[in-house]
Amino acid sequence: MKKFLLTTLAGVALTAGMAQADDKVTACLITKTDTNPFFVKMKEGATAKANELGMTLKSFAGKVDGDHETQVAAIETCIADGAKGILITASDTSSIVPAVQQARDAGLVVIALDTPLEPIDAADATFATDNFLAGELIGKWAAAALGDDAANAKIGMLDLAVSQPSVGVLRDQGFLTGFGIDIKDPGKWGDEDDARIVGHDVTAGNEEGGRKAMENLLAKDPFINVVYTINEPAAAGAYEALKAIGRENDVLIVSVDGGCPGVQNVKEGVIGATSQQYPLLMASLGVEAIKTWADSGVKPEPTPGKAFFDTGVALVTDKPAPGVDSIDTAEGTNLCWG
Repeated sequence: MKKFLLTTLAGVALTAGMAQADDKVTACLITKTDTNPFFVKMKEGATAKANELGMTLKSFAGKVDGDHETQVAAIETCIADGAKGILITASDTSSIVPAVQQARDAGLVVIALDTPLEPIDAADATFATDNFLAGELIGKWAAAALGDDAANAKIGMLDLAVSQPSVGVLRDQGFLTGFGIDIKDPGKWGDEDDARIVGHDVTAGNEEGGRKAMENLLAKDPFINVVYTINEPAAAGAYEALKAIGRENDVLIVSVDGGCPGVQNVKEGVIGATSQQYPLLMASLGVEAIKTWADSGVKPEPTPGKAFFDTGVALVTDKPAPGVDSIDTAEGTNLCWG
């Protein structure tokens, strides 16, 4: 499970781009927030790699997940400052495209991290988890953990935002597919007609949002017994809402992230299983790609067979399920972040 962490851009097919620059290369990192541990670790990875390569890194973040306007302003600042490239986790994956195109027209290479733009080729490259697979793994695990009871499950879906950014859609639809539910249009969530789905609510990817969304869905059906969450902070909030009504021990919660607090929550039984991502790798490879672009005018190609550069995912659980590959919390702790 660890060998992909050694992945570098060496040997990856490259395409022609800008000519070499003699001045110090400046890169920008634009994340959704600067508080979520996932983005904190992403910034740490980008900063360390920029220091190693002698680059200047400028970091920006939205005030909250969904703060599109601040991200647009950050792109404009990076263009004006003469940056060679931008790494971005977009809050609104379609609305950000005109600003991204403005940067590309100005000669910057733009790389999406974790969250593909819509369309995905609106960025020069994407370094990301296979978010559909991340969702599919926890869906398969949940269905296997329930066994015959999966046919009568009551599922609460705790998503990211009403704008349905690509990362949220991919994880949601992956989970439902893994659980064995017809997802109808894979490009959006909420059109499914399976009676096992109690409903969808949004969390903004934070603990308070997870708590409120869980309360809303419990008001709709207090007998929910499976909860999908977009990330581990939302899962922690969902758990608190369930605990408040004495149901924390009889509801199966699954999530995506693999941060150290989330892996600890798996170990303690708060979360049944989580799909672990590797944000430090995404960011460090992204910074390397900007340096390569500036020095030799080439861009990274995606992983063969995919539209993005896949940085890997692993299911973390201490209750392995037949037919679902996983690692335990001991290994998950060795690989976690935050």
